[in-house]
Amino acid sequence: MKKLVHALVLTGLVGVPTFAMAAEESPHSLSGNLGFFSDYAFRGVSQTDEDPAIQGGFDYAHASGFYLGTWGSNVDFGDANMEWDVYGGYRGKITGDLGFDVGLLQYFYPDLSDADTLEAYAGLTYKWFGLKASYSATDYFGAADSDGTVYWDASFNYELPAAVMLGLHYGYTTGEGAQDGYADYKLSLAKEFGGFNVGLAYVATDDDGEDLYGKFADDRFIVSVGKSF
Repeated sequence: MKKLVHALVLTGLVGVPTFAMAAEESPHSLSGNLGFFSDYAFRGVSQTDEDPAIQGGFDYAHASGFYLGTWGSNVDFGDANMEWDVYGGYRGKITGDLGFDVGLLQYFYPDLSDADTLEAYAGLTYKWFGLKASYSATDYFGAADSDGTVYWDASFNYELPAAVMLGLHYGYTTGEGAQDGYADYKLSLAKEFGGFNVGLAYVATDDDGEDLYGKFADDRFIVSVGKSF
């Protein structure tokens, strides 16, 4: 079901040069991304029946801190074969290296509307560290009476020698109603080669995750190749 991927893939997008207006820099920027993955794992669980995924999106950002974006991927669970996300929010600095990000994210599944989910999120970043909470305002991806489920995301991203990006992630789904709680983990490495981001990630869940999702929550390696523009 999702992302952002926001390290490699999931942590950020490279913006295109802003458009010149007279001699002033435009407050508007656009960026995009396209990636190929050996599997699409969302919160530790395969969304593609452990098959490859093609993913991509576009983002608009204003110098004031407001942003809008959209993102999509193929999926394979239930009757769903596509995920389409739309999000918007506001990010900025509190002081120094301490930043914040708040917004709304709507997940759409055109062939499985019962799984459509709206989350409100709020996050803090400090240098290499991030902490984010996503609150489900609707049932959590189709689980009955699961609104109020919170997903906690703790991350660490650091550039190693040779410009290799290290990403560490720990997530926990609190669970409400028919959605039980479980933890997920990710260790990732990424490096740019010829303008392409090449990544390798190890993804896993705890025993509760494996009890919930079976083989789709097994430990696995995921390789990826992506491009930001």
